[in-house]
Amino acid sequence: MLNKYVLLLSLFPASLLSAQTFTGSGGLIPDNGNSIDFTINVSGLSPATIDTSTFGLETVCIDLTHTYDSDLDISLVAPDGTSVTLTSGNGGNGQNYTNTCFDVTAPTSIALGSPPFTGTFKPQGLMGIVNNGQNGNGNWKLHINDTYPFADQGTLISWSITFGTNPATYWSLQSSNLPIVIVNTGNEVISDDPKVRVNFGIIYNGPGVRNYMTDPFHYSGLAGMEFRGSSSQMFPKKPYGVELWAADSSALDTGFIGLPSESDWILNPNYSDKTLLHNVLSYDLSEKMGHYATRWRMVELVINGQYEGVYILSEKIKRDKNRVDISKLTPVDNTAPDVTGGYIFKIDKTTGSGGNGWTSNYAPAVSGNGQTIYFQYEYPKETEITPQQQAYIAAFVDSFETALYNNNFDTATGWRRYAKQTPLVDYFLLNELSRNVDGYRLSTYLYKHKITKGGKLHIGPVWDYDIAWHNANYCNGQLTTGWAYQFGNDCPGDYWQIPMWWDHLLQDTNFTKALRCRWEQLKVKFLSVNSLHGWLDSMAVYLNEGQQRNFTRWPILGTWVWPNSSTPPTYQGEIDELKQWISARWNWLDANIPGVASNCEFVGLEENFSADGLTVYPNPFEEQVSLLLDLGEATKADVRLLNVAGQEVLHQTQQLNYGPQRIDLSVRELPAGLYVLQVRTKAGMLVRKVVKK
Repeated sequence: MLNKYVLLLSLFPASLLSAQTFTGSGGLIPDNGNSIDFTINVSGLSPATIDTSTFGLETVCIDLTHTYDSDLDISLVAPDGTSVTLTSGNGGNGQNYTNTCFDVTAPTSIALGSPPFTGTFKPQGLMGIVNNGQNGNGNWKLHINDTYPFADQGTLISWSITFGTNPATYWSLQSSNLPIVIVNTGNEVISDDPKVRVNFGIIYNGPGVRNYMTDPFHYSGLAGMEFRGSSSQMFPKKPYGVELWAADSSALDTGFIGLPSESDWILNPNYSDKTLLHNVLSYDLSEKMGHYATRWRMVELVINGQYEGVYILSEKIKRDKNRVDISKLTPVDNTAPDVTGGYIFKIDKTTGSGGNGWTSNYAPAVSGNGQTIYFQYEYPKETEITPQQQAYIAAFVDSFETALYNNNFDTATGWRRYAKQTPLVDYFLLNELSRNVDGYRLSTYLYKHKITKGGKLHIGPVWDYDIAWHNANYCNGQLTTGWAYQFGNDCPGDYWQIPMWWDHLLQDTNFTKALRCRWEQLKVKFLSVNSLHGWLDSMAVYLNEGQQRNFTRWPILGTWVWPNSSTPPTYQGEIDELKQWISARWNWLDANIPGVASNCEFVGLEENFSADGLTVYPNPFEEQVSLLLDLGEATKADVRLLNVAGQEVLHQTQQLNYGPQRIDLSVRELPAGLYVLQVRTKAGMLVRKVVKK
């Protein structure tokens, strides 16, 4: 009998293991930008140790009211600080989570559910990571963040957690053909601001070599990490900004996986873009056109042991010799020529980074509701730019806009005096080919060189194309016909409209000629349909295994995510549909791009070889004279120096890349006097008179 009694005692606790539920109270959910934790103190849990095999957390249930569910990010935080996302950005404008439970064995993900989400759903995060062998007794927290403050109030009514013998399990990344980015926050919660101190590492064994989670780090160090972006923050798969740090939390320039050294990086999730390729396709094409575009690598991301999917690790747009290579401006650079550059500014929403700037004196192309164009400071930062610098860049842009608004198309005195034509042409072609619904009006960057480097305005670098390429179901963004620059005709009530620039540029016959010539040049190269399709096919093969893990983590294939225009059920279906759309869009553009393609070899001559296309300094010179050229394309320069008798005294050739380039000539042995400098490229010849002291 004693043995039977002991046996019953040993079995009795096991019957309780499947029903150990702990309930917590609720309260108001702040709507002021602050998050809140609701706590359940678990005590008497038996056994105390929780794992994924014998006993652990099974289910979390919540009951709350809120009038706009997609505003809410809700996560569970275990006693040891391990955090897991239960739901984030789901439900659109629906209301409430009414008796909603999260269980990894549920057949439907919460991302595919509908408000008020009554029933049991698979959580968005890997809930089983809390069953990591820790002691389950202690404070468990339900962490709730209303990501859109000062709009909708909510209340948590109650919540509960259940432990049992069918604990939540999870799968973890073992290896990848992509570089693996590993982040450990030390159980700190990443937020929009300020940056959280993290350990940041990359596993990468080289091109074509597989990367295992057990491999040593290719790079490892400290970093500050935060959410970034504007509307993209509403998605459950979050975008991150990363600043590499030294031990004292100061910025640390470092290069990795073949990317030039810098401290600021972006981890872009491409959540609504189910090809995962819209941004990198745009960057790739812009770079092939000869412009700087942010460099990137496709990676797989793991944060605190939780797999987060396929991301783009890319450069952040900023002034740097390896990025936007413009002159540095300091607070003392307030007079010419130093005050003339360099600058980076943008047209964008004022959410996200930045916000201060100036309003254009010219209304957008469509402004029936009083819309304006607002330029934001990017470099120097709004906290560092001086009043003199603010006044200079605003006046310069106003001069450009005034010339354009008045249809001053003269190559010497008109808008080309202030802005480079080729970047505008290429920017137009890329935005129209992708029919970018955000193009020209949001995420539109511009930069300006100092006068000693040409002094002109450039549009770019290109940025934020995830809802281009047939991925917007509003304002006709999904159509293969029509012009993206005429956005205002499709959506005249939208607050963010397009500058009047493009309507006026297309009245300039020299601009439309350059446009048509450039299209004819590129459409048989990397802008051909075959080339675009081939690029997509090769990238789809490269991402094949990663995309499968990504869409296991985020099961949204075949499901509408804002602002999808269609929902193919498979990844290959997404690729195939994009290829079909590109073919139709390409055909429409080919038939409708304005301008006449004649004498195309001379297109850009006036712009490239205007007076500030070549700067010679110092002049007069002594031992060395330098040439600054900005020719708008890669070319070979043949440089000759002739004396007054027409005799050649110096001859030098140099291959030039796109953008501002410098050629140094050593003239120490030449006698003093007057010389003629000739610079010949495939587009023509420049001549300058120079003097040696």
